[in-house]
Amino acid sequence: MGGLVQLIAAFAVALYLLIGLEFPVLRELHAGHLEEVGPFLASDPKAATADTPTVSPYDLLLQWNGEVLWAPATASTDPVTKFGDEARSVFGPIPDGVCTGLNSRPVGLEVDGNAVRLEPNPSKVDAPLEFAHRNVEGRLVKWTTAVDRCDKPSLAGDVTFCALNSRVGRVTRDHIQWLFLCRKSSENLEIEADSYWTETDPRFSRYSAIGFNDVTGEIAFLDGRKDRSVFDWRERFPPPGGATYGDLAGRRVAENLYDGSARVDCVLCHDNKKPTVVDPHMQQARVGYFKSRHDPRAVFSMGNFLPARVAKQELPFRVIGSGYSAVHAGTLLDAKSVLIDGHPCSGCHSLTTLESGRRFAADAAGKTPVIPNATMMQNAALFAQKVALTLVQNHRTEWASASGEGRISPWMIPEHGGNLWKGVSGLNDEDWLRLSQCAWGVGGSECGYKALFTPCPPPGGGGDTFVPADFSTNLRFRPATTGGAQRVLSLSWKYLNGYGYVPARDDVRFNVAFETMDVPMVHRPPAKQEYPTIDEAKGTGFAAAAGGVGSSGSATLLQDISFAGHKKWTDPAPSNIARLYSVDVPAACGKRYLFRVVPKRFCFDNSGVRFSETEYLLYKDVDCGI
Repeated sequence: MGGLVQLIAAFAVALYLLIGLEFPVLRELHAGHLEEVGPFLASDPKAATADTPTVSPYDLLLQWNGEVLWAPATASTDPVTKFGDEARSVFGPIPDGVCTGLNSRPVGLEVDGNAVRLEPNPSKVDAPLEFAHRNVEGRLVKWTTAVDRCDKPSLAGDVTFCALNSRVGRVTRDHIQWLFLCRKSSENLEIEADSYWTETDPRFSRYSAIGFNDVTGEIAFLDGRKDRSVFDWRERFPPPGGATYGDLAGRRVAENLYDGSARVDCVLCHDNKKPTVVDPHMQQARVGYFKSRHDPRAVFSMGNFLPARVAKQELPFRVIGSGYSAVHAGTLLDAKSVLIDGHPCSGCHSLTTLESGRRFAADAAGKTPVIPNATMMQNAALFAQKVALTLVQNHRTEWASASGEGRISPWMIPEHGGNLWKGVSGLNDEDWLRLSQCAWGVGGSECGYKALFTPCPPPGGGGDTFVPADFSTNLRFRPATTGGAQRVLSLSWKYLNGYGYVPARDDVRFNVAFETMDVPMVHRPPAKQEYPTIDEAKGTGFAAAAGGVGSSGSATLLQDISFAGHKKWTDPAPSNIARLYSVDVPAACGKRYLFRVVPKRFCFDNSGVRFSETEYLLYKDVDCGI
């Protein structure tokens, strides 16, 4: 009998040595699996026999991990607040809207090459408000009681053509810029000698803002509510969603400030992969002067306040805002960029099948839109565009027209763009016909059509080069609900959401799916098919059991994992280094744990969520000894 006991003991020792005494560190993780081997030896004998918690496994997972299981922009269903949370998750903190101060400029008005201001006329009794016309030297040229035409009427449509004293504010943070527009306008779209139009009157009728990332091409549009006709630019305008999730007062104010219906399709005009639109009304230093920036009249312009950006066709461009994307899905889906090989207008920029190709190009070239053999629907669209362009032309001065001495319209010429002093003739009819057909979407392969709006990139793909790293597991103990201690397997990794170089970007989360099986008698790495499937990790057929925890096929799934300490509905502190991510799962002796980790981006557009295409697989054997 003693010999038998000794034989059994020797066999146990041999088996123990065969399995191994080490607890190796995690090895390199690639697209395949990651191997961790060796038994876990309990250092606390009591822990090895601890009672199983009475709570369900799902409740336990939620109890341990619940504070970091949450999706961004889910704190509110109000359309304004939700949009603000989405925008903040992509662009980081949104500054208050400000149209005054050092980071702002007025939008001037020019008539016959002179600057116009509305001010008291001291030469008349009671000094009534009249329009003072002054040349580049500041010398008074004349007074008028009305202004019905100007050199650079607005192309925007539905705003006063020759407005004066609107204001533009600009705030730049790293690669993010916000433009704030405080626009004066009137119901009849004309100006008159009323104090409303003076430079010192803070009233304006239309508030809007544009956010833009010049690396990712992500753009967002904020529009003031449409049942409010008077704003005051002495105020600061809080962003939608307030300054943070916790800014309850700011969130309430913003809900009454912005239009939650997204009724204005802003991207129709802001379509050429930049936040501003190159037209003589807003980009006065670039176009609309005979000698470009060297023209003495350029003193009237905003100078370099609105920076240049070459809008090349291959640049990314994507509208942020799930509400906006839902309302204007047709526009976003159908819009195309145009690049005609060898065309004189294609050397500087691409155009689109939206307004930069239709209205802006026609006005820039001094041409009329045309579609050969147009259908009834196309003729109706052409007629509407021609009416809009006629209204613009009817508000343009003779001085500024092609036949007048000003010669600043057409304001874009082949090869030299806004450099009108080159003296090159305008676009010929053949080249205009080619451009017009392409802009109206009826051209062929010569148009070089590409989808204007580029896809939302998954984490680690489509221009996003940031990926998770340093995956590891750690087996430890924590107090159990019924006494003793509970084995816990902690899975952790590091990740920097650096797309677009926004330190507070917060649009990426992780799903972790795991399955268990008995530790094989003969140690071997898992086969790929033993891991949770990609569909299980994505949550296809997910059945929620407790918060973001539940079953997905045969796997257990934890959804929407944020970084450690990032509690639900709080804004992240800015970071330029990788953050730590960690989840805890209950561990049982003799079990192998197989994990699939999937990063995902909340796109806040019609694409919903984009999952990473890279596989992150790892496993851990829990062997508590003999």
